[in-house]
Order: sequence, then C-alpha cells, then structure tokens
Amino acid sequence: MQRRLLLQAGAAAACAATPLARAQAWPSGPIRIVVGFPPGGGADALARVVGEKLQTVWKQPVVIDNKPGASGTLAAEYVAQQASDGTTLLLTTINSHALAPAVLPKLRYHPERDFVPVALLGLTPNLLIAGAQQPAKTVKDVVALCKAQPGKVTFGSAGPGTAQHFALELFKLRAKVDALHVPYKGSGPLLTDLIGGQIQYSFETMAAATPHVKSGRAIAIAQTRGKRVKAYPDVPTMQEQGFAGFETFNWYGLSGPGKLPATIARKMNADIQAVLALPEVREKFDTFGVEDGGGSPERFAELVRTEIVKWAKVAKEANVRVDG
Repeated sequence: MQRRLLLQAGAAAACAATPLARAQAWPSGPIRIVVGFPPGGGADALARVVGEKLQTVWKQPVVIDNKPGASGTLAAEYVAQQASDGTTLLLTTINSHALAPAVLPKLRYHPERDFVPVALLGLTPNLLIAGAQQPAKTVKDVVALCKAQPGKVTFGSAGPGTAQHFALELFKLRAKVDALHVPYKGSGPLLTDLIGGQIQYSFETMAAATPHVKSGRAIAIAQTRGKRVKAYPDVPTMQEQGFAGFETFNWYGLSGPGKLPATIARKMNADIQAVLALPEVREKFDTFGVEDGGGSPERFAELVRTEIVKWAKVAKEANVRVDG
C-alpha cells in the first residue's frame, strides 16, 4: 500500500513538472527583440524584417522593443539581466559586443559570458555618405575639404564608440586630416540631420543609409568592405579610392541572456535560418547590403570572439576613447 502511494505521488509529481519542463523547452507568450537604437536605423530595420517572419513561424507575437542609448550598450545591459527563458533576445551588433568593450573598461556586461549567441543575421559595409547639397562627392574631394577646413567638417555617428565613429577615426588616421565627430543616439536622428544639412558626412551603416541613398536625399561616396556588395555595384570601395587596407563592416545577430538553454538557442537558430532563406527576406537584405549571414551559433560566437580582439587593437592604435 505504501509502495503504491509512493508510486502515485511520484507520477503526480512528474505530471506537475511537465508544464514547467515544457515552459523551459520553449517560451510562452510574446518574444521581444530588444534593439539598442531608435526606429529608422539599420539595426531596427533588420529586426523588423526578421521579427515579422519569426512571428509567423513561431505563431506567437514577436515585439520589437527599442531601447536606445549609449551606442547600444543600454539595451545589451538590459537583456543581460533578463530571464534566460527565450522571451527576450538582443539585436546584437558590433557596437555592443566588440566596439564598446574596446573603449569602455567599466562596461556592466561581458559580451561572451553574459550572452548566448543564437544566429548571425549578416555583415554589411559602412557607406561614406553626404547630404545631397554637399559639394565634395569623392573621397579625394572630402579629404581636400577636411584639409582646407581642419576640425570643422562634420561627420555624424550613431554614438561614441560606434562603427561610424571607429570608421571616422580610421579615416582621419589614414588621410592625415582632422574632422569634427558629431555623435547621435542612433542612425535615425543622424540621417535626419545629414539630409537637412546640419551635418555634412557620415560613415553610416549601409542598412540605414540605403533608403535615403536610393531616394536621392543622400549621396553614396564609398563603401568600406574590401569588395563591392551587389547592392552597390557602382560605388567604389575606400581601397579602390586610394586607401589600401581600409576595411570596416558591421554585423548583426540575435543573442539571448547568458543562461539561455542550448535547446532553445538551437531551435531559434534553425527557425532563423529558414527565415533568412526566404526570397523576400533575401531580397530586402540584399537591398541593405547585408550578406554572409546564417550558420550555427558557434559560427556567430567565433565572429564575436574575433571582432573583440580586432577592435581592441584598433582602439589602441587609433587612440579611440569614450567617457564612461
């Protein structure tokens, strides 16, 4: 009799545990993708393209949650503190996971320890762009303008220590010029001011710049990967315009908090791979110049690891420093 009661109790406990096990296997309710920049920028645009498709795949709401500030690090810090149950993901960028660690020694998270890589969405060059009203429309002309007006020609960035900022600092070093860095809280307000003439140039992310270049409100002067992307076959690279070895690119991915179970990360990875393969998603990504995405969580982890080392060296060589 006692044995029967023990068996019944054990069965009841197993049944009670089943919903918990299922909850751990896959999140219930809405899933948030936290973006560290305002609407209107490249990171936000990619998050919305992917989020819309994942909502269909997962048959549950996928919400884009913009938490701009501090070059994407506020959003990263926030996600690092969330429950590792799959309900919160970070739109991970080079800013939060490679550049910020290079210039912010007091960062409140560790890009590897406090996050689980889920999937790489893709890589994209920066575009050196100008407002349509600017007279200098080649790299040679921009260099000449900076030399004629040292410290006065304005270059916007999405914030201190961002990809745009790093690209500018490399440009200043290689061209031996002085220019004025104007930081914003994201690409959206930066582009508004560039189009309006409040600032002159930017090494903007291709994803954010593309709609404005296509509309004619901004002019593409150069792209910054070693090869031209197919979205911009007629725009020469910085290397083609006399800057050998000049290469910067952005990357975007999705990551979860540091204790996200591997089962959830791998299922999400498989679903994201399927979304990235959709023709309509591929078409939009091609338009933004986003290429070479996909692969395993381990591939994404290796990219993050490599980029941390690379940009720490660049920050030291270019003497890039950020208060905070």
